[in-house]
Amino acid sequence: MHGIVSGVHVSNLPGLIGLFGLWIILFEGTHLLLSLSRNEPLIGWAVGPLGFTPLYLREPSTFYILLNVFLPALVSGLVLYIGLFTSIAPISLPHDILLEIIVIAAGILITSTGDAVNALRDLRYPLWGEARILRNIQSLRSSWATIHFTPFGSSYLREQFGSSPADLLRLL
Repeated sequence: MHGIVSGVHVSNLPGLIGLFGLWIILFEGTHLLLSLSRNEPLIGWAVGPLGFTPLYLREPSTFYILLNVFLPALVSGLVLYIGLFTSIAPISLPHDILLEIIVIAAGILITSTGDAVNALRDLRYPLWGEARILRNIQSLRSSWATIHFTPFGSSYLREQFGSSPADLLRLL
């Protein structure tokens, strides 16, 4: 352990901070691109401390749920490997395969644990329609996200719940 710690040298602190910023941006950007690739009616979207969350009427397919876990995890691992263990790294780490595996696995766990938990919930307890919308709105409200509804979403809420989006958000 002492050899690993003594072998770590930060050569470019702003580059290291930029790497971690780029890591999060590319991870969230992958989620955003996957979300925008769905060709389904969009009820609304939320922006909060945990990122961007689209609200769709239908439960996504199993393929999409799994893709939404594994593709961002792959991007996260690639960014960490390229940013920390290649010649362009702003930090010099010992080239030990065990250290590389631990650092990349820890980074993937940090970014993708929530995605994996959500995927397991969606696969084990799938919800559709009104129940899905209410669950998503309730969980987003608890995370202090700002929820915005599309015109389709506003009309859907009026038809299904008999209330405006503002009234529904006030109740939940």
